[in-house]
Amino acid sequence: MKEIEKIIKAYNATNWDEERAALGTVVKVEESAYRRIGARMYVSSKGDWTGGISGGCLEGDALKRAQIAINKNQSSIVVYDTMDDDSHQIGVGLGCNGRIEVMFTPIDPTDTANPIEFLKTVTDTRETEALLQILNNDRERADSLIGKFYPYSKLNDLIQTTGITQEDIDNSISEAKRKRKSRVFNLSNQSREQFEILVELIRPKIKVICIGDNYDVNAFVSIVHEMGWEIHVAGKLRKLSKELFSMTTSTCEYTEAHKITIDDHTAVVLMSHDYKTDYNLLQHFLNHDAPYIGLLGPKKRMIKMQNELADEGKKIDLESMPNLFAPVGLDIGAESPEEISLSIASEIITTLRRREGTSLRRRLGPIHERD
Repeated sequence: MKEIEKIIKAYNATNWDEERAALGTVVKVEESAYRRIGARMYVSSKGDWTGGISGGCLEGDALKRAQIAINKNQSSIVVYDTMDDDSHQIGVGLGCNGRIEVMFTPIDPTDTANPIEFLKTVTDTRETEALLQILNNDRERADSLIGKFYPYSKLNDLIQTTGITQEDIDNSISEAKRKRKSRVFNLSNQSREQFEILVELIRPKIKVICIGDNYDVNAFVSIVHEMGWEIHVAGKLRKLSKELFSMTTSTCEYTEAHKITIDDHTAVVLMSHDYKTDYNLLQHFLNHDAPYIGLLGPKKRMIKMQNELADEGKKIDLESMPNLFAPVGLDIGAESPEEISLSIASEIITTLRRREGTSLRRRLGPIHERD
């Protein structure tokens, strides 16, 4: 989401009296690639660009392709294939060894339904959004359809344009969401016309609720702010720094923490260093099914809470809670507040992305699951 926000900022700053622009979007990936489906690159006619579609090996050519899309005022797909050892192929020698397809779409600022205007509507969403885009079809004059995109709210427009049934489209979206991956589907209408449709899933930014007000909170907030997460801090406001206030979406006293809403993309980190505060708020967040709850401190601190819950007659088995991480963080040998914060942020990502967090050299198969 952070890249999308940067592209929107560049789009808003474009002087349309003097410039034009195009958007490059990764729409297909095979084998190894640095970026995945949905990676974007905003290019102005002056050659300025924001975002990226690779680790740097394709951006130079992408600038030229974007300029062509701007000058022709027409969308097109460019294939970058670096799977073969061809010294003349862009990207070889830089570790790509994959095949990606990039859609270059000219941006019309007068069109309120252009791709970036749509992206503006999802920056603050708390639900996974589906964006559908026509990549190809077998009509004789298909060029006018290539690059057309439709948010789910405009599904009827896609149905009228292609003749694909809503059931087929809904099934494709459901399949993408089930696998939690943007995917390309080959769909046909009653006339047996074939359409290649990208169903891109745009996840909300991770929302983190940090409970605490000591100096280590500053380190944690700084790291997750750099990643563009939505940050909420509950603590003693008089102890929070001015810098922290500038990086957070909201701040409140401990007594108001229960008012912060939780959804499927929320992580809670209890790091107040006060046993009673963490004990009471832990029960609150467990009752509200936060997908990730991290408890700072040694394991014996969590065991003490477990015993206290049992003494109070509460049947809560903390050690069996799949969403409770105590002690919080990955085992990376962290010592400083910054290193501890990095281990916590890494564990949040692995949990919400459903990965194990082990060394990639131990992973069987490709780094990314196949799209």
